[in-house]
Amino acid sequence: MTTAATYSKLRYGVQDGIALVQLNDPPANTYSYDMMRELDDAVLTARMDRAVHVIVLRGAGDSFFCAGADIKMLAAADPEWKYYFCLHANETLCRLEQTPKLVIAALNGHTVGGGLEVALAADIRVARKGAGKIGLPEVSLGVLPGTGGTQRLARLIGKPKAIELMAEGRLLTFEEAAAIGLINHVWERPDFDQAILDYARQFTPPHKASRAVGRIKRAVQSGLESGFAEGLALERELQQLLFESEDAREGLQAYTGKRKPEFKGK
Repeated sequence: MTTAATYSKLRYGVQDGIALVQLNDPPANTYSYDMMRELDDAVLTARMDRAVHVIVLRGAGDSFFCAGADIKMLAAADPEWKYYFCLHANETLCRLEQTPKLVIAALNGHTVGGGLEVALAADIRVARKGAGKIGLPEVSLGVLPGTGGTQRLARLIGKPKAIELMAEGRLLTFEEAAAIGLINHVWERPDFDQAILDYARQFTPPHKASRAVGRIKRAVQSGLESGFAEGLALERELQQLLFESEDAREGLQAYTGKRKPEFKGK
């Protein structure tokens, strides 16, 4: 894996069109202001790198994807600082969510509180079977999930179930989370890390037209937050951009020529 950037709270590398971003603050990979700044930079780096087609998020180690924000940091801060910290974290996760490249969260361990809020900003969530629990237990601290959790969870699994889970503060197994649509896949694989990379690779050239994948994501993410007519207009605009791409020409020519397309991500 070739390293593209150096951070103190993250590990970042690019391999075969995949940017692997690891939250790296043991033992629980809790995030701080510094980590969020680095994550913001890593997202921008991956977005602007034409060699990157998919972003994979993972927690360093085997026990935690992320246990959320550093509670000691928040307890010591004044209310105004806490407000701006949450605002910055929200901006970072919105940038991740809106980046026109597929984002896969590899849940290799406990994914709780703000850690789940980070994972909710990804497009696909894949968990390692038996590796931990998942949920938003902020109510036990007298607060709410303030980094997009109330909004993204409700949009993903529906209002009644989202309110129930957050009000109870209950943690779920990964299997329970998959049953309600919170997680896409739960894998019992000793080679989980390699399996994630293999899974991500299917969305990169030459296997997939990664520009089309990214624009599918943008159409869904942006379209669902606007009216139906506006969503259709965005869909048409993105489709026109794809019609002008090399991959669209390759895909159409391969279909008519009855051969497998070889996409380039262009």
